[in-house]
Amino acid sequence: MLDSKIPKGALADKWTDYKSSVPLVSPANKRAIEIIVIGTGLAGSSAAASLAELGYKVKAFCFQDSPRRAHSIAAQGGINAAKNYQNDGDSVRRLFYDTIKGGDYRSREANVHRLAECSTDIIDQCVAQGVPFAREYGGLLDNRSFGGVQVSRTFYAKGQTGQQLLLGAYSALSRQVAKGNVTMHTRHEMVELVKVDGKARGIIARDLVSGELERHSGHAVLLCTGGYSNVFFLSTNAMMSNVTAAWKAHRKGAYMANPCFTQIHPTCIPVSGESQSKLTLMSESLRNDGRIWVPKHKKDAEAIRSGKLKATDLKEADRDYYLERRYPAFGNLVPRDVASRAAKERCDEGYGVNATGQAVYLDFAAAFMRYGQEEANVKGINNPSQDELRSMGEKVIENKYGNLFQMYEKITADNPYQTPMMIFPAVHYTMGGMWVDYDLMTTVPGLFALGEANFSDHGANRLGASALMQGLADGYFVIPYTIGNFLSQDIRTGAIATDSPEFVEAEQVARDRMEAFLNNKGTQSVDSFHKALGKIMWAKCGMARNAEDLKSAAAEIRELRDSFYKNVRVTGTMNSMNPELDKAGRVADFMELGELMCMDALAREESCGGHFRTEYQSEDGEALRQDDSMTFVSAWEFKGNDPGKATLHKEDLAFESVELKTRSYK
Repeated sequence: MLDSKIPKGALADKWTDYKSSVPLVSPANKRAIEIIVIGTGLAGSSAAASLAELGYKVKAFCFQDSPRRAHSIAAQGGINAAKNYQNDGDSVRRLFYDTIKGGDYRSREANVHRLAECSTDIIDQCVAQGVPFAREYGGLLDNRSFGGVQVSRTFYAKGQTGQQLLLGAYSALSRQVAKGNVTMHTRHEMVELVKVDGKARGIIARDLVSGELERHSGHAVLLCTGGYSNVFFLSTNAMMSNVTAAWKAHRKGAYMANPCFTQIHPTCIPVSGESQSKLTLMSESLRNDGRIWVPKHKKDAEAIRSGKLKATDLKEADRDYYLERRYPAFGNLVPRDVASRAAKERCDEGYGVNATGQAVYLDFAAAFMRYGQEEANVKGINNPSQDELRSMGEKVIENKYGNLFQMYEKITADNPYQTPMMIFPAVHYTMGGMWVDYDLMTTVPGLFALGEANFSDHGANRLGASALMQGLADGYFVIPYTIGNFLSQDIRTGAIATDSPEFVEAEQVARDRMEAFLNNKGTQSVDSFHKALGKIMWAKCGMARNAEDLKSAAAEIRELRDSFYKNVRVTGTMNSMNPELDKAGRVADFMELGELMCMDALAREESCGGHFRTEYQSEDGEALRQDDSMTFVSAWEFKGNDPGKATLHKEDLAFESVELKTRSYK
């Protein structure tokens, strides 16, 4: 039976009361306890630095050549916090409510409220580290809005927020490395979890340079490994992002929760061709000033697709600002799932604007003129020309988003100051992940999951700028308290030996798996199978799903997996650098995960957030929840070597502070 270990008492008091009563580990005992941290993004770096600062001995692992190259660096737009600097009505309660509502009422109240409480401390922590947040004229930190909210609570550093936050966490981590409290293992990948007496006590890691398998022990293991969107092959994630560490934990007894909850980001550069291996995200922050539209008439859309018309040729009366039309209360800042489905609907109806018909416009012309007029007023320029206004407005936009505009032009060879950007939804974030209790511990004692690697905070849809918030909250402010609840029982355990049968067996399992790939006499590349998997997932378990497609997708994935093991070819050797071998292991795990995602989507007979079952929608095409039967977290237990035999467990969600309502952004 799943025990979420949610503290008793009023929602607003749970975290405070918990911190006041949780068991502690004394400073002297902390020095004898070792903790393994997998991943060095925001969650991993902040956790490793914080735990080492407390006195624990930490071993940190990342497959990059430096912790500062973790995928968190790619987050652009900002980080949420309920500081209410704008005096526009924000509060911890409102951030909590917006997150619950944005997740379509499929997240755990207690965890979300804790996240909202911790948000205010995150900003203070990052400012102290020197993160260069934008500031307004009076010297206070500036804020902007993101989708799904009606306040300005997003702190930002131009379009480089993730990078700057990661540099702050990296500096804290580096300090502990220099002091000898953190041992950093770069270019290492976890390939097996080791359990001793039912507890997570270590890992088998592969040195990605030498190819050697290594045994590492610890009293607890923290998975800070991000999400699994690369199961779709094409996503906004870094190409090496994978599910392997989490999946190996899943195979060892850690339940996987809500795996079908994947987020489609509405603001990405459209796919350009079959040879493409990655998609590029354009920050959601652009929706503050950019207006999204398609031609109002199909004949105009067809003319644009054929090159006979340009976007700038269309008059305002001939443009359909469809988000503003459909959702007047939120307009272009509706949540990501809503914006993505609306874009798909317009393109499916024939209003798409690129050669493939799979794109809409993100237009800044109105913002140029608005900001230009403000600048003219401030500078006392009377009767400025339209060109002068536009020029001044462009400079304002450049100061806010300049690096994003530059990136767009480099990728597309199109100047977004002159013509509107073209965007289309793409796979981005995963709300599903390892099931964790209030302590962030999985169903395997001693195994914790932080940040995007767990399921706990975002429900069926993540609000923009909340991923960075969760990663840093978990690492800086949650795990330093909650891990003591487990480690307080380990003060007499002593060092964990790596020559035990459990370590020997785990290493052999990893070795046998790799040798099997190398000894296979197939003819097809690893990437060919990954692409095939991605096409199945996008077509049948992507933005829209139905029972028939999900059943056929699961069957197709099983066939593809059988073919993969028979026909894949991996060259090179095991005891050397071999990226193809590493990739083969990751794709094998994606194959199993993909089937489980289809099973989860099939079992969830409703539409909610990023999970859109076409059988469950309102008359106007909005998601239709089934609260009487589907208000739960799905937690899957691995059974044998067949993902299709996984057992579903349910954690019922109780909403005591928030009333269940149909989401409306109109």
